[in-house]
Amino acid sequence: MALLIADDVHEKRLSTFIPAGKACYSACAFIFLAGVERQVDGELGVHQISSESNDLVSAQLSISDIIDMLARFDTPAEVMTTMFKTPPSQMHVFSSEEIGRYKLNRKGSASASTEPAPSNPTVTLEGAPPSTANSNSDTASEPSGQQLAAANPAPAGLGQSEKLSAIEEFARKPTRIAVYTGLDLFGDDLATKRTIDLAECARSCLEMNGTCKAFTFNANPKIVRGPNCFLKADEGRADGNAVAISGKFLASADPDPTSFSMGTIDPKRALFEDVDLPGGDIGVRPSISNATPLQCRLACIDNDRCVAFTYIKKKRECWMKGAVGTPLFKSGMISGVKTFQTFAPARIIGLD
Repeated sequence: MALLIADDVHEKRLSTFIPAGKACYSACAFIFLAGVERQVDGELGVHQISSESNDLVSAQLSISDIIDMLARFDTPAEVMTTMFKTPPSQMHVFSSEEIGRYKLNRKGSASASTEPAPSNPTVTLEGAPPSTANSNSDTASEPSGQQLAAANPAPAGLGQSEKLSAIEEFARKPTRIAVYTGLDLFGDDLATKRTIDLAECARSCLEMNGTCKAFTFNANPKIVRGPNCFLKADEGRADGNAVAISGKFLASADPDPTSFSMGTIDPKRALFEDVDLPGGDIGVRPSISNATPLQCRLACIDNDRCVAFTYIKKKRECWMKGAVGTPLFKSGMISGVKTFQTFAPARIIGLD
C-alpha cells in the first residue's frame, strides 16, 4: 500500500515534509522519498521489510519492486543499502550529517508554486484577556511604537518577492498566534494604522503575506485618534506596558513559546509625574545628559545596577538610581521604578 501511495505522490509531483518533532518510519519513508521536493526537520527511519511467509520468490519480487520504485525517486544507493542492512526489529534514523551527505533534502525543479496564493486564515480573538488601563500621564503611557512613530510608509515591493518553493511556503505560513497582554513589542514597525479592535489589527498583519511577523495593539480606551495598531517586521524589543496587547505569529515548525522574565518600568503603572527619588544615584553626575524620559526609562531597564530613575525635565537630565529613596513631591520631575516581570502567552490561537 505504501508503494502505491508513494507512486501517486511521485506522479502528481507532490512535496513531502517531516516537521520538527515528528517521525516518519518504515513504510512512511517510501512516501517521503517520493516527493519532488523533500525536507527532513524531524526523523526519517528505515529498516528491512519483514514477512511471515518463507516464500523467497515473493520476497525477491517485493525487494525488486522496492528497488525499482526508489530508483525512480532518485534515492541514493546509500539509503537503500542502509535500509536493507537494518534488521526489521530495529530502526535506522538518519542523522543530520547523513541527511546532508545523502542529499535527502531537495528542492524540485519547478520550485515556484503555480497554485494561487491561499487566502489568509480567519482570525478570531474573542475572549482574549483585555488590558486594563490605569490612570497616569497620557503622554508617557502609550505603547512605545506610538511614542516614537515617525512616518512609517507601507513596505515596498509587497507581492514582488521571489516565489518560494512549496515546502518553503508551507514552512513560513503562520499557523498560530501567541497573544501577550501587558507586553509592547518596541520598534521594527512596518506600518501603523487605526483599527477597530485587536482582531482587525491581527488581520492587517496577516494580509501582508508573511512580511509582518508580529503586532502590538494599544488597548487604551482613552486614545480615540491616531494609530493604535503597530505592524512589525520582527518581534523587536520586548517592553512592559499595561495597555499593550501583542501578538507573535508562529509557523508550523515553531514550538509554542515559553515564558520569559525581564526587568520593566511600565510607563502606565511605574512612572510618576512630579516625584523625586532623592539619593541612591549610581554616579555623581547625570547618567545621561540631554535625554528624553523614554531614553532615561530604557537606559535604566538595560542597566543591571539601576533599580529606578529620576528625570529632570528642565535640565533634560537622567539620574539612574542604585537604591530607591523616600519619594518626594517635586514639580518638573518624572521618576520610575523597575520591577521584575514574567510574561507568558495569555492564549495561543490556531488559525483556520
